[in-house]
Amino acid sequence: MDELLRQAIAVLRGMWQRRWLGIIVAWIVGIASVVAVLAIPDKYEASARVFVDTQSILRPLMSGLVTQPNIDQQVMMLSRTLITRPNVEKLIRMADLDLKVQSRSERETLIEELMSSLKINNTSRDNIYTITYRDTNPESAKRVVQSLVSIFVESNLGDARKDTESARKFLEKEITQYEKKLEEAEARLKEFKMRNMATQSAEGKDYFTRMSAAGALLEQSKLQLREAEQSRDTLKRHIVGDEPSLVPDPSQESIAGISVPELDARIDALQKNLDALLQRYTDQHPDVVSTRRLVKELEDQKRQEVAARRKAAATNPAASLSGNPAQQQLKLTLSEADANVAALRTRVAEYQARYNRLAESAKMMPQIEAEFAQLNRDYEINKKNYEQLVQRRESASMGSEMENAAGVDFRLIDPPRVSPKPVAPNRTVFLPLTLLLALGAGIAATFATSQLRPVFFDARSLREASGLPLLGTVTLLVDDARKQRERKDLLRFAAACLTLVGAYGAGLLALFLISVRTA
Repeated sequence: MDELLRQAIAVLRGMWQRRWLGIIVAWIVGIASVVAVLAIPDKYEASARVFVDTQSILRPLMSGLVTQPNIDQQVMMLSRTLITRPNVEKLIRMADLDLKVQSRSERETLIEELMSSLKINNTSRDNIYTITYRDTNPESAKRVVQSLVSIFVESNLGDARKDTESARKFLEKEITQYEKKLEEAEARLKEFKMRNMATQSAEGKDYFTRMSAAGALLEQSKLQLREAEQSRDTLKRHIVGDEPSLVPDPSQESIAGISVPELDARIDALQKNLDALLQRYTDQHPDVVSTRRLVKELEDQKRQEVAARRKAAATNPAASLSGNPAQQQLKLTLSEADANVAALRTRVAEYQARYNRLAESAKMMPQIEAEFAQLNRDYEINKKNYEQLVQRRESASMGSEMENAAGVDFRLIDPPRVSPKPVAPNRTVFLPLTLLLALGAGIAATFATSQLRPVFFDARSLREASGLPLLGTVTLLVDDARKQRERKDLLRFAAACLTLVGAYGAGLLALFLISVRTA
């Protein structure tokens, strides 16, 4: 520790010996740095604020009906990608910054400077964007900000609209392709249905249901045929004599139930006339008596006619049967029964043929149904994709129209303006720093000189540095004149240091007064 302290003291003493060199370096560096700070050109800042309104009453109303992009995110990405090389080149032309450009290298330097100097700051919550730019020429700075604001407003989500147009073209292309696929699938399905029309049903029933229905109709028709044949056979037995009760009994004297049309009509008419007379006259009235006599004569005539028929039936039964109305009715019914049986046999034959065809075709039904299912599945998939693409195209078109009707609104809150005072450089900060730089340079110069040309203040340091034996030392006797010279030298050094600091202080005071006066 003592050795380090001794070495530090030796270094400080060596630096003190070179103090005038340090103060000279400090003055030189201070003057040079002050000149450099003062030579830095003043920069003026131009700024503008833009509010981007992304809210619209149409957006919540059309929610779920149209495809709505994230407008806030698009505006944020637009602000982040606004300072690009194409936009900066456009800005240079708009602000007339290329008038002084003489070469390509100068143009590249100007582009790089603008891309590094232009600033866009935003508050994501309020969508307020601040555009700033600094330049030595205030009018040039204002033109640059104005041009950038114009580019920002004119952009108006143009890239998003290009993406929408690209998406619409892609949808149109896909819709055209799926429309062709759908037409091909419809053609294949139509050809299949035409080829297998016999296996299809208009009611939408499947093949085996139709086969079961045909079998049920066949059984029902067979049952109806058997019933018709039984009914026909019964009629035949009545006609051939198995049921003789239908033939009149010759031994029966009553004429009730036996019809003689010509006599029965006259008897009925007279009977009705008699009833009418009895309502007005008594039984002894001549008209009543005459009418009863006529009725009795007609009934006697009918008995004679019936007796004659019975006699004829006894001698010739066949002729009697042919002339019997009941027998004629039986023959007519039998003819109708034969016709019904023939019709039912035709129906049974037809149903049997249909059932046989269905049963024969049932062996191919699994393959037909599998082929139909595959064709129908391909058709449904293409139809579903086609309908979804058409729906999305319409949604995209409505979204594009909605964006045109209720697009993003760019509002210029603060127009481009330039600060009346320079915003850079901040000389009130730089000048104290130059003082520190000057003092540091002076100290560094004295330290470097003391290390390059060291001075030994005692015998021990000399012996350690040289490594040679030291024979003796000579002591310097300081008289009053030397002390007086050293004291004056110290005062001059202090004055030089104070003058340096005072000069800086005066400069700062003058700068402050100038800034206050210009404000």
